[in-house]
Amino acid sequence: MNIVVVGLQWGDEGKGKIIDYLSKDADYIVRFQGGNNAGHTVVVNGKKFIFHLIPSGILRKGKICVIGNGVVIDPQVLIREISSLHKEKVKVSPENLKISLLSHIIMPYHKDLDALREKRRLHKIGTTRRGIGPCYVDKFSRCGIRLADLINPKLFREKLKDNLREKNPLFRRVFKVKGFSFKKIYKQYLKFSKILTPYAEDVVELLNFAQVKKKSILFEGAQGAFLDVDFGTYPFVTSSNTIASFSGVGAGFPLLKIDKVIGVAKAYTTRVGEGPFPIEEKGREGFSLREKGAEFGATTGRPRRCGWLDLVLLKRAVQLNGVDSLAITKIDVLSSLKKIKVCFKYKYEGKGLRNFPATSQDWEKIKPVYREIKGWPALKPNIESFKDLPSEARDYIKIIEDYLERKVEYISVGSVREAIIKK
Repeated sequence: MNIVVVGLQWGDEGKGKIIDYLSKDADYIVRFQGGNNAGHTVVVNGKKFIFHLIPSGILRKGKICVIGNGVVIDPQVLIREISSLHKEKVKVSPENLKISLLSHIIMPYHKDLDALREKRRLHKIGTTRRGIGPCYVDKFSRCGIRLADLINPKLFREKLKDNLREKNPLFRRVFKVKGFSFKKIYKQYLKFSKILTPYAEDVVELLNFAQVKKKSILFEGAQGAFLDVDFGTYPFVTSSNTIASFSGVGAGFPLLKIDKVIGVAKAYTTRVGEGPFPIEEKGREGFSLREKGAEFGATTGRPRRCGWLDLVLLKRAVQLNGVDSLAITKIDVLSSLKKIKVCFKYKYEGKGLRNFPATSQDWEKIKPVYREIKGWPALKPNIESFKDLPSEARDYIKIIEDYLERKVEYISVGSVREAIIKK
């Protein structure tokens, strides 16, 4: 079976844990968009692993992990990630990690452009300053450098010179800073090239072969539906398409061959950085959710903004992604609360909402309408089935299922790898 796993909120939904769980039954695990602005966390035997580029399925033996053409790669970060996994005795080699020849490479000038543009903005977007956006800009401007270029020294030389011919005057004249040295970048990236060359792969051919052989492919989404560059809370979004339908484009795989889409959502809602967040709790309740849920970014370490579960938002995400079933995470964080709120309706300027908000100005006028429900006691240790959950927690899941008209298939009841129940 070929499955796509995507986030239904603003990222940080716990996709890494769900993907790690599902990867035990997959042959290939494929990352199809984003860059090292994403962070997937998996806890195995008390050890926390945070993945920024490598699919989290790498922790399971016998799996082939793939970085697709839709991903933008900072080679320094990728090499560091490989090295850190080696130190933890995790096998990462050209046998179990394949990188698309067509993936674009983040260059030093991308990171500086990211930071300088954010500094000049009147209204900050909250970029991670990892160079993701500028790299995608070069991709669509048809001047980007791909892995296939990087591993060809002559071609890389020509492309790097062309890019610096354009970028250096921009740095000097517009941003009033020094440009970049061709020799320094060329020398540094040739070293990266030698390390990454064995991992380079024709991913289209690889996945086609897997499909013909009836292998199971798991597609790993990064970020979440409302960070999508088209359908998110623009301009406070990421620079790629995060929804399920992009899995085919970002990996070179026929979309019609996808069998199932699983949407992942927290039992409450969080967001990192700037942008609309109509159900944000800025007081004691939001602080409590952040502290209990350890809501700090895996990539940036920034504290996440927290709020109650937003079913209106999730309904839209389910529609956008064609979600077949749901995975709800961090239900344990809500335990021991006497009352829990759920947003089931939006009001726009005091009236019912006709159209989903299209601008950040529209989002600012949204007021959530809540329903208060009874909380549940602390979860018992080693929960193995849905019936082991408190009745109030089971009712909470039923509310989600009824509103979204989708079955909740997986529930995460703790931070460790094994703390997942299949409903």
